[in-house]
Amino acid sequence: MAKDPREYDESSIKSLDWREHIRLRPGMYIGKLGDGSAKDDGIYVLVKEVIDNCIDEHMMGYGKVIDVKITDQRVVVRDYGRGIPLGKVVDVVSKINTGAKYDSGAFQKSVGLNGVGTKAVNALSNFFRVQAFREGQTKLAEFKKGVLVADPKLTKSDEKNGTLVEFEPDNQMFKNYHFIPEYLDDLMWNYAFLNAGLTINYNGQKFFSKDGLLDLLKQKSDADEIRYPIIHFKGDDIEVALTHGNQYGEEYYSYVNGQNTTQGGTHLAAFREGVVRGVRDFYKKDFDSADIRASIIGAIAIRVQEPVFESQTKTKLGSINMAPEGGQSVKNFVGDFVAKELEIYLHKNPKVAEEMLKRIMQSERERKEIAGIKKLANERAKKANLHNKKLRDCRFHFDDEKGEKGSESVIFITEGDSASGSITKSRNVELQAVFSLRGKPLNCYGLTKKVVYENEEFNLLQHALNIEDGLDGLRYNKVIIATDADVDGMHIRLLLMTFFLQFFPDLVKANHVYVLETPLFRVRNKKETIYCYSEEEKQAAVSKLGSKPEITRFKGLGEISPDEFGNFIGEDIRLQPVLLSKEGHLAKLLEFYMGKNTPDRQEFIIENLRIELDKVEAKEGVPLEIETE
Repeated sequence: MAKDPREYDESSIKSLDWREHIRLRPGMYIGKLGDGSAKDDGIYVLVKEVIDNCIDEHMMGYGKVIDVKITDQRVVVRDYGRGIPLGKVVDVVSKINTGAKYDSGAFQKSVGLNGVGTKAVNALSNFFRVQAFREGQTKLAEFKKGVLVADPKLTKSDEKNGTLVEFEPDNQMFKNYHFIPEYLDDLMWNYAFLNAGLTINYNGQKFFSKDGLLDLLKQKSDADEIRYPIIHFKGDDIEVALTHGNQYGEEYYSYVNGQNTTQGGTHLAAFREGVVRGVRDFYKKDFDSADIRASIIGAIAIRVQEPVFESQTKTKLGSINMAPEGGQSVKNFVGDFVAKELEIYLHKNPKVAEEMLKRIMQSERERKEIAGIKKLANERAKKANLHNKKLRDCRFHFDDEKGEKGSESVIFITEGDSASGSITKSRNVELQAVFSLRGKPLNCYGLTKKVVYENEEFNLLQHALNIEDGLDGLRYNKVIIATDADVDGMHIRLLLMTFFLQFFPDLVKANHVYVLETPLFRVRNKKETIYCYSEEEKQAAVSKLGSKPEITRFKGLGEISPDEFGNFIGEDIRLQPVLLSKEGHLAKLLEFYMGKNTPDRQEFIIENLRIELDKVEAKEGVPLEIETE
């Protein structure tokens, strides 16, 4: 008689070794897997875990240079620190609870203190190689998916002290993964900004910062758009930079022990409160906190012993004290430091104080101007949520109290009943919501925030996302624009991006906005169906299936049946992140694409249209011409 699978006895108890446990439950160690389209996907966590060890060496005063090379598949990282003790090279990367981070004398104020990082990289890599150089000798070890495959003896070496790590993420775990260069650039710059004086040589580029967070804000903001010179001050274990711009919303960059805490936490909340307190104390006026922080661009970095994060990926700092034995809390330490230093700075710099006051007063006027219409719009939104079907919500939401499952929540913004219906029927109701647009959104370039409340579509969208007062309440980790890949669909994408960039730029800058990629072709025979996202993929599918397979060209999302749509928004979903280049400042970007039809823009459109038509001509062998007038 077969055993009841629900029966609980001694045979139900399993013991897994470290490697098996990491591969079975990777989320416990690196957050989520992903394919590289999101900044917090697992492949970037693997890169960070290795570089973090190099940074910890630098923080302890060993090694001023880190060499990094990343190709499509392989990551190579070399530091010039002390090097792993040669007799422990294998143990350090393959035995849980083994490492120097438990010795507070060897590492203090380190990024990670749990001794898991490189073990997770090892277990989740097709190929993993570690080599330590120390006092004229070297020791290396090679692994495959965490299994030791090469363990040669020590040999002599002329190399400088340090550690070399090479690995290739396991493509069975990280399906269809790819590194996005902009994410890696940001990662390297963050390391440079947070470790002034450190040089990172990455893929032929040099990343170096002299002035830390001051350099960071200079790179992140447009010099023509900020209202006054960046305020920058340092203290023991804390560094702060801030200014005000002309954009809507608040924009923050927060770090703990060199770790980018993308979801903020105790230190960021204290920073925001400290700014409000410092401003009120200096001007001797009880300004509304929203008016003080409106349009602020700020950065904070702190260093603490034994930081407590809310997950293994260390994206949000919990409530802790500055030292493990007790003492002042992070909240009080940061809040008091920021309030005091900001008040002192404003006393010493009256011109900055004058410009800051003008910005705060402007925000106050704008808030009061829309107060009446905002109240009416909120009432309309509440009624609409009850009576219409614009939003088909999901059960879990971003950063809610239901655990890390909410970090996988997404919302699809689509247009048209057929496309909305297909996505709604095929979605995962636990984690995927759908918002249906009615026609093309308004081009809101150059308009004030008043239009967000006057325009029903925009008002309902901001309420669906819960971003009216900033990203603190954002309900979905990914906001996915799902439109047809035709002229109308592209136009809707542009109009939605303009809306976000104009009024909620921090949503884009924090990497929450994506475009859904859907297949252009379906190639199938009686045995197999292949969905293709490009002409090249179609040709490869035809070659693979042979004997004249059936080829279908999808013209719009509404043509794809709900059953098929489930293949495109599940595990194999393809997303294109909406990224802002460091060179393209926001105001100029919006003016160029969405402002008046200037000769420069006409020339840009015609030139790029020619390029696309040349591609079609090359594929089809048909000469094409375009009108340029």
